[in-house]
Order: sequence, then C-alpha cells, then structure tokens
Amino acid sequence: MRSLVCQRPGELDYHVADYPIPKPGEVILKMSHLGICGTDLHAFEGNQPFFQYPRILGHELAATIEDPNGADGFERGEAVTIIPYFYCGQCIACRKGKTNCCSSIRVFGVHIDGGMREYVSVPAYALIKSSGLSGEQLALAEPLAIGAHGIRRAGINNNDTILVIGAGPIGLGTIVMAKLEGARVIAMDIAEQRLSFAKEIYKADAIIDPSTENVHQKLMELTNGDMPDVVIDATGSRSAINQGFSYISHGGRYVLIGLQKEEIIFSHPEFHKREATLMSSRNATRSDFNHVISVVAAKKIDVIPLITHRVEFGEVKKAFSTWLDPSQKVIKAMVRY
Repeated sequence: MRSLVCQRPGELDYHVADYPIPKPGEVILKMSHLGICGTDLHAFEGNQPFFQYPRILGHELAATIEDPNGADGFERGEAVTIIPYFYCGQCIACRKGKTNCCSSIRVFGVHIDGGMREYVSVPAYALIKSSGLSGEQLALAEPLAIGAHGIRRAGINNNDTILVIGAGPIGLGTIVMAKLEGARVIAMDIAEQRLSFAKEIYKADAIIDPSTENVHQKLMELTNGDMPDVVIDATGSRSAINQGFSYISHGGRYVLIGLQKEEIIFSHPEFHKREATLMSSRNATRSDFNHVISVVAAKKIDVIPLITHRVEFGEVKKAFSTWLDPSQKVIKAMVRY
C-alpha cells in the first residue's frame, strides 16, 4: 500500500508501506477520506509541539472496516470515523473519564503515524459509527468535536456573549457549536473570506478584523461596555493568545483551544481584578463526538461548506504546500482515497 510521510519540515514523500497487522483489540480500516488539519500544516512547517519526524500525518478521517478482528458491534464494510486520541486507561485523567488529556496520550498522526496511507490499524475502542453520515461529513466530525469540547469547557449558556478568535476550521466549528447553545457570537480573524463565512454561513452575530479595526473599541461597542463573557482562542498564535487576555469581561472565562510552543504572558493584576478563569481545552471526548454526529445527522448544521479544496490521495504531495498560501483561501482541504 502507499503512504505519504512527512520526513522533516517541508518534505513529504510517498512510500510503499506494509499492510498493517492488527494487535489484539485493533481493527483494520480502509481509508476513504481525510481532512487536513492545522496540526498537519503546522507539522509540515515545523511549528507543531509534541512532534517528531518522520511522521505520517492525518487524524481527521473517514473509513470503512476492512477487518473487524472480532470487534463487538462492528462488521466488514461498515463506515466509521475514529476518536484519534489513544489513551492508557490507567492514569489519573483516564480514571476521571478525561481520556482526551491522558498523561500517556498518543494522538494519531501526531505522536504515532496517522491516516495518510491506504489502510490503518486502530484500537476498536476508538471507533465511532457513521449514523448515516457521508465520508466527508465523518471526516469533519473531529474538528467540530474540538469546538464542541471548548464550548462545553466554557460552560456556555444562552445569555453569554462569546468572542472566538480565529475563524479557521476549529474556530468555525466553535462558532457553530456556540450558536447551537444560543450564545451571541463575535468572530475575529484577519481573513475577509473566513469572516464572511462565519457571518453568512454560520451566522456569527458580529465580526471583527483586527488588521483594520480597533478591537477593544469594537468589543466595547458590541457589548455595551461589558466585554465578552467568554473569549476562546482558536488561532494557536502566541501574540493573539496574549492579546486575548485584554478582551475578557470581569468575571469572564478564557478558553485556549489553540496551541503554541512558547510562554503565555499577561498582566496578573488585570487578570486578577477580573476574577477571570483561564482554562485549556484539549482534544475532545466521546460525548463531544456523539453530540457532533447527532446534530449533523439531524441536519441542525451543514458541515460540507467548510470544504474549500478537494484532492485525490495521489496528489496530496503536490498540493500540500499550496494550502499554506493565504491567497488560496483554504478553509478545509479534503483528501479522497
């Protein structure tokens, strides 16, 4: 079978790989679709934490079961996606049900080789049934689950005003999941196309372009001087994360979905006087995936418009670097096998 390996930052190469041999408790999947995530793009650039090369990228997948290997409740040919965060089941996080932040976590396509190959072997416990979703919809479940998890971490209610910084796929997923909870949502990004998408497709209540507008002044106007109840970073930009502290209301919450390599720097007195809450939001749990699958299946949200670029697996090497070019206006690239 073919695989596409990121040998080092900036270098992808196709290889002939061995067909996977499942370990006890694993199943063999035949890949059908793979979404390209910011994690994959950052790894290609050399900016992804927790990363070693060479690595097969890709964790947003849809597949069919090639060999269920005795997995209970699954059969050959069945369409599935996976929860790509493989966990130990024994650490303190796992014992508390927080398998998304297992102390020994192995994220598919990050800590271990991922989905840029024709067949993969994964733990049966990671499987999620399709519930009638298409391959493209299934491959988008993971980024939306990350947004759903961030919203759940923030404890959103329908009286909250939320600022989502970054309107890429994770930010857009966060916006649409927040809207489902009845929150008022402000989207911020420097890309006009993404802001337009957030407002027109996912019904953000307001948008801000920090490259052309005074963010603090605009937020004061939009919130009658209160500032947002919740600020969520979905950029992974150090400067954006640091600046986000200045947007929190008194008594507000700041949730970091985005991840970067360096220290966070903020004014302790300003943070303290607000009695603000800072929290990270890592990955997602099965309940987040189930929630996303259910709302997509019920047609409460349409995820397909997120896909702006489609490519066959054999063309990924040629196309990959172009997805980093802002002029290409990529929101989500989707690979078909």
